[in-house]
Amino acid sequence: MGIRNERLRWQLVSGVLRKLHLEPLTERYSHRAVMAGFSFVNGTISIALISFLALLTQEAFIFPSLGATAFILFHVPMAQAASPRNTLCGHLIGALMGFASLYLFGLYDAPSAMTDGVTLPRVGAAAVSLGATGFLMVWFRVPHPPAGATALIVSLGLMHQIEQLPVLMAGVLLLLFKAFVFNRLAGLAYPVWSGRSSRATPVSTPDPA
Repeated sequence: MGIRNERLRWQLVSGVLRKLHLEPLTERYSHRAVMAGFSFVNGTISIALISFLALLTQEAFIFPSLGATAFILFHVPMAQAASPRNTLCGHLIGALMGFASLYLFGLYDAPSAMTDGVTLPRVGAAAVSLGATGFLMVWFRVPHPPAGATALIVSLGLMHQIEQLPVLMAGVLLLLFKAFVFNRLAGLAYPVWSGRSSRATPVSTPDPA
């Protein structure tokens, strides 16, 4: 499985480089250097675009767990956890469980843990939000590890208003849109909704003349 994932990652990188006519990079630099550089550039561009939108609108389109999601979407794009279904449902479950834990422990209007410190109710909210998120992701078969961080972001009070949920999910959608375009451009059969990592096959794209 590790070798197969490595081949898919290399196909993604080489596909993008071919589209941009940058194939000489694969001859000049080592495999590891090209892969690391690709991760740097792609992660930087992905988060910069969403952050810039947040700057323009002054809305919380960007939040910490998107960083982990971006890494998964572009490092192991054909994994089930990287599919749009798992990514969207995972973050939605994490956010909802975070909000539910705030209400359960009477913390909806309380200052964040970064401001007020960690209290016993905050401990309970964080623990329940993460546990419930894990339970529901497994139950509904939509595991997406970064969603656990989303649950903690909400339950720790960093995003504590339910009105922020649509903006939070819009940030996820923006990142998924970029992943879809970028991965398809590279020739990978990145799914529209639910991935099938065990059967994924590349999209056949003609070589440039």
